[in-house]
Amino acid sequence: MKFKLCALAATLAAGLVSAAQAQTTVTLYGVVDLGIGYEKVEGPNGFEQSRVGMIDGGHGSSRFGLKGAEDLGGGLKAIFTLENGYNASTGKQGQSGRLFGRQATLGLQSDSWGKIQAGLNKNFQTSWVGEAVSPFGTNFGSASIGSTFSGAASVRYDNLVTYETPKFGGFQAGVGYSFNADSGKTNTGFATDLNNRATTLGLRYSAGPVYLAAAYDSVNLSNQNSRDEDEIQSFMLGGTYDFEVVKIGLAYGQVRDGWMKNTDIGVGPSGARYAGSYTAAKGFRANSYLVAATVPLGANKVFASWQAADPKNDKLNGQDETTNVYSIGFTHDLSKRTNVYAYASYADNFYFREDVKSTSVAVGLRHRF
Repeated sequence: MKFKLCALAATLAAGLVSAAQAQTTVTLYGVVDLGIGYEKVEGPNGFEQSRVGMIDGGHGSSRFGLKGAEDLGGGLKAIFTLENGYNASTGKQGQSGRLFGRQATLGLQSDSWGKIQAGLNKNFQTSWVGEAVSPFGTNFGSASIGSTFSGAASVRYDNLVTYETPKFGGFQAGVGYSFNADSGKTNTGFATDLNNRATTLGLRYSAGPVYLAAAYDSVNLSNQNSRDEDEIQSFMLGGTYDFEVVKIGLAYGQVRDGWMKNTDIGVGPSGARYAGSYTAAKGFRANSYLVAATVPLGANKVFASWQAADPKNDKLNGQDETTNVYSIGFTHDLSKRTNVYAYASYADNFYFREDVKSTSVAVGLRHRF
């Protein structure tokens, strides 16, 4: 009898273990980031406004998310990510009030053939080039790489399907297509050609101290003022080399026939705050540049960058001044999950407008969980 009971218990235990292994693993994660900052914007005709107050997401945008994976056997997994952005200073949702406005994807992943995802996700210029090459990434106010690189300003596409290859000798490629890139921002139609479609391509190489990446985006603005000939194209090349005592980052990019997206400085003379999202301008072209350096000092890091966007004509907003942004930052790790930071950034001729200047200085605290 005892033997039968032991055998039954063992069978039940094995069944429970097998069921547990088959269940989806779900992880809750997030960032809380708050700081105090000073910001000042100046412009022509005596325009000047400044503020001292709280800043949200100085080092990393506040968010929480759920990500999970289920082992389907044979090295294949079902994966998902649902990520919400919010302002910690008010508790309000970011991304125009979307519940999961940072990412909402479902897909399949295999070590042998790569990863496919569908839903709301970033383009490759943002995730593979901009965030990897600039020490400021898409954060730190006007120091964000999105101030001058149109295609790397946290560009996210709705209705996006992406495929990423496995890594081969340090190389990896990605391709994505959006059936309607901005369904929450513009009027959409039933017909395919009434929706703003987008293509994103990426290629990167990582081995030892070397990181190199290139990405291209094309957005067909079919439903913008019924002008189906509008198409914004943007590409970006960048890389870093880690000398251990200093990490150097360089990037070059170009945008044609419009502006995809950029950083909002919050206030400014009429039409000078930011370019907006998916602004068409036939014949417009601008080149963008970045030089950056990061110096690690134990638990500390000091980093700086110069970036610029140089328009070749005034077809975007009637002016063609070169935007320059100079930034310096500092972080100190209190633990593996918590750090304090400080940064200062100065931009002139913002959004190509002559004498529009932005100055920002801030200190903050970031916690990751």
